[in-house]
Amino acid sequence: MIEKAVNPRFEDYLFNWNETYQFLVGGYGSSKSYHTALKIILKLLCEKRTALVVREVFDTHRDSTFALFEDIIEELELGHAVKAVSSPMQLRFANGSRIMFKGMDNPAKLKSIHHISLIWIEECSEVKYEGFKELIGRLRHPELSLHMICTTNPVGTSNWTYRHFFRDEQKKRFVLDDHTLYEKGTVVKGDTYYHHSTACDNLFLLKSYIKQLDSLRQYDPDLYRIARKGQFGVNGIRVFPQFQVMEHTEVTERIAAIRRPLFRTGMDFGFEESYNAVIRLAVDPDKKELYIFWEYYKNKMTDDQTAEELQELADKKELIKADSAEPKSIQYFRRQGFCMVAAKKFPGSRLQYTKKLKRFKHIYCSDSCQNTIRELQNLTYAKNKNGVLSEDEFSIDPHTLSAIWYALDDYDAADLKDSSQKRTRPNRERGR
Repeated sequence: MIEKAVNPRFEDYLFNWNETYQFLVGGYGSSKSYHTALKIILKLLCEKRTALVVREVFDTHRDSTFALFEDIIEELELGHAVKAVSSPMQLRFANGSRIMFKGMDNPAKLKSIHHISLIWIEECSEVKYEGFKELIGRLRHPELSLHMICTTNPVGTSNWTYRHFFRDEQKKRFVLDDHTLYEKGTVVKGDTYYHHSTACDNLFLLKSYIKQLDSLRQYDPDLYRIARKGQFGVNGIRVFPQFQVMEHTEVTERIAAIRRPLFRTGMDFGFEESYNAVIRLAVDPDKKELYIFWEYYKNKMTDDQTAEELQELADKKELIKADSAEPKSIQYFRRQGFCMVAAKKFPGSRLQYTKKLKRFKHIYCSDSCQNTIRELQNLTYAKNKNGVLSEDEFSIDPHTLSAIWYALDDYDAADLKDSSQKRTRPNRERGR
């Protein structure tokens, strides 16, 4: 008989083993890790199981998950039933259960482990998606029910945890609206149990800590969203805050109404990990607005396969500005009848091309261009090791952005502020 005060928000979670997958996301100090460790201990006291606790880096276990288990064992006075072994790092139960600690930085060691019926991935957003799928394959037992628990603080919506458990725009896969989870707190969807928590759910937390989290709102809204509210979103500063998604019919209607539209097409090459990306766009030079109305986005395609799928552009003799780093591909497409030339690339061109795009008052993207939306709508700047923003590095490698860069290679987007100053500047010739 064990008596233990727990946070009411986690009471049902502690004893729920109905679903195979359990995904816990929340803010700092919500006690999701504590209650997960307690949940696993209670389970292994009742059933003889082998559990695996995983983090991306093995060395981080000692001061986090392993120390947490040790604290709970001491707190519940379970030293007679559970023994902590520091080398190799394990918890051994009197009934034959055991908990092993592994890191994904040495996945080879996972292959020798058998009959794993319970896996806890702590800070799962730090684990690579391939590692997560590898762990699913390690979850197997001939008799016992199987369970995988994932705990994490929310990060950007580009992280695999969001794309796997909520929605993946690229694969057009929808599982659950994350805002529904924030509203309800607990949701069961298929064979997955979802749980959301914040610092307010931890009744044992000092009020001074919550006050400290609240202060983040004033100087770091991104961290406030993650740490205090425990919600997914855009991490960092958006590169194109003027980017808007618009229905395709409205995009075409607006382009038709432009007095002197400038049509441009750009192409970025890719094959294995990268993508062949082709973007067709229109510029309203008077209103300084950009319209993206067509995209092509595929990888693992040879040049001849791509040329066949883009034959329409060759038939129209549409000028395509392409990545100059692939002269062989450009020559191939030219021989196939495409009007393709190399775009200019020079030291600092990434930054200059990005600044050119940022000068548009509005960037409207057709809702049919899903890959462009996925890459650009929430694109943020990357930071260097000192935490300083890099204006020509981004959170992902956006292939559609490269295609847009090349498309606008010969377009000079005049700075609006400079243009305004030119209009109000006195005519020096007239004053002579």
